[in-house]
Amino acid sequence: MSGPRKLLIVEDDLGLQRQLRWAYDDYVVLVAGDRATAIDLLRAEEPDVVTLDLGLPPDPDGVSEGFATLAEMLALKPDTKVIVASGHGARDSARRAIAEGAWDFYQKPIDIDTLGLIVARAFHVHDLEVENRRLAERGDGATAGLGGIITAAPEMLKVMRTIERVAAADVSVMLLGASGTGKELLARGLHDASPRSRGAFVAINCAAIPETLLESELFGHEKGAFTGAVKTVIGKIEQAAGGTLFLDEVGDIPLALQVKLLRFLQERVIERIGGRRHIAVDTRIVCATHQDVDTMVAEGRFRDDLYYRLAEIVVRIPALAERPGDAGLLARHFIKKHAHAMRSQATTLSADARAAIDAWGWPGNVRELENRVKRAVIMADGKSVTAADLDLDTAADDAPINLKAARESADRKAIRHALARAEGNISNTAKLLGISRPTLYDLLKNYGLHA
Repeated sequence: MSGPRKLLIVEDDLGLQRQLRWAYDDYVVLVAGDRATAIDLLRAEEPDVVTLDLGLPPDPDGVSEGFATLAEMLALKPDTKVIVASGHGARDSARRAIAEGAWDFYQKPIDIDTLGLIVARAFHVHDLEVENRRLAERGDGATAGLGGIITAAPEMLKVMRTIERVAAADVSVMLLGASGTGKELLARGLHDASPRSRGAFVAINCAAIPETLLESELFGHEKGAFTGAVKTVIGKIEQAAGGTLFLDEVGDIPLALQVKLLRFLQERVIERIGGRRHIAVDTRIVCATHQDVDTMVAEGRFRDDLYYRLAEIVVRIPALAERPGDAGLLARHFIKKHAHAMRSQATTLSADARAAIDAWGWPGNVRELENRVKRAVIMADGKSVTAADLDLDTAADDAPINLKAARESADRKAIRHALARAEGNISNTAKLLGISRPTLYDLLKNYGLHA
């Protein structure tokens, strides 16, 4: 990577400080002997790699100060590769350090050559991550594959590869995942990748249809089968003949109807409501639910024999929060999509919006993200969507923030407020802000705002 590579050494032993300082000719070496100095250097110099002795003052014989330093560093700069060292209960400290976000661990007494290799590897991994993020920003790092799903996360790529492998096998597949994780997209992708792709893909949300109507929706009914049945209606199962039937929220199917569905899966024939004729149907079943099916089976709310028929292959879909980097990637995709549809100028994300997206937990997953972005494109005043437009400006209020990002966020708010008060008049806006018109024009251009 371009520019000097900065290594921060946090060590209170002066002799060891000197030894380590001169051991790394390839890096700009920064040295700190306590937490306060280390944090100041992290803020000012933003080193990519840190070696951290856990035994720092005022707790040189323990690890409390070291772990506090580790936590503060990762909160301020999460991409920092922190390599932790300790001679105090090394095995327990190692496990705890890695669990709390340290990149690697080494035990004292220090072997300079071994530590040098660890440091070099940390820089290499950091460089790879920076490059991956750069490609993702351009869109090159994303995979728009199965079902049109956009992802660069290994967790989701693994799911997609699994579905691609089972698509060719004519087995029932159960997709397990929270609402909004893309279960129907994956089901459609499975259908498209299967030998049944020329047949119909028929989806039904079992939770959205009243129990009294669900049987008719699935199996169809004959004319005169009940009051209001003025004609014969073919059910979803028949419609999916030769193709794929997707049962979304299958956990909401009532027990009585589960029996009839099980019979179909065993015999591959149906009877319409009010009919006596057996109708053979060849369709593949893919189902999905956000519920804990194992618990439902144990509690008797879902038949175990039906479960085994439906779940020949089980695929668990990670939540958006479990897909590192995908929230930002998808946000950029949704901005372009909705900005184009609505002819909006808001086509990029501001720095505070990117930070807020990364910090948010996304309980509603991809569906929540798209809804927020769509609303933000409508609400945005300039060319960039801000955290306030996403209604996420309070999400990271308590989190450490980069000074440049904080300044940009404050500038944006002040400029937008002044523009509103001046009703878009540039001269009056500049007077309110106490700056010249050329300076205001520069700021509007830099931040993608318009009068």
